[in-house]
Amino acid sequence: MPVFEVDATCVGLALVCAGVGAFCDIRTRRIPNWLTGPSILAGLILHRVLGGWYSMAMAALAGALAGAVILVFYLAGGMGAGDVKLMTAVGCLAGLGFVAEILIATALMGGVFAVILALSRHRLKETLSNIGVLVVHHGTSGLRPHSELNVTNAEKLRLPYGIAIAAGTGISFCTVLLRIQT
Repeated sequence: MPVFEVDATCVGLALVCAGVGAFCDIRTRRIPNWLTGPSILAGLILHRVLGGWYSMAMAALAGALAGAVILVFYLAGGMGAGDVKLMTAVGCLAGLGFVAEILIATALMGGVFAVILALSRHRLKETLSNIGVLVVHHGTSGLRPHSELNVTNAEKLRLPYGIAIAAGTGISFCTVLLRIQT
């Protein structure tokens, strides 16, 4: 199988996983283990079958790196554990060559969606103020979650981050398709 087809298959499956995760996150505000656990395993098996042991090891590294980046935000109180597991699964499925691209696209889409959410709820000024408070808090307290400005506070705006993960993965999938076309 040509390398572009392998890339499209792997990132396409990562997009399916992220899309299901986003759907669940929107509906229930949770990303289920029945999705993330088997997706991590499927990613490792897929890379083993398509590229051998080395490819599987790189997929495991991709999942670990992707999950570790989101883990930092989870520890700081900004994301849920499902987001960490979903990004780990996406990393395992997509592979090491796409993790940086997916993480960057996800972060950018998360920012866009956060601004849209704040604007739609007429809370942009409050949100920007909260960002300043969080910067000061984490600058002095490290990763310890803020007592009020964290993902468990239902009174604050909370973005189902599975949407951003799916959008970031979708952008990466589009770049793979564009490379195939050229």
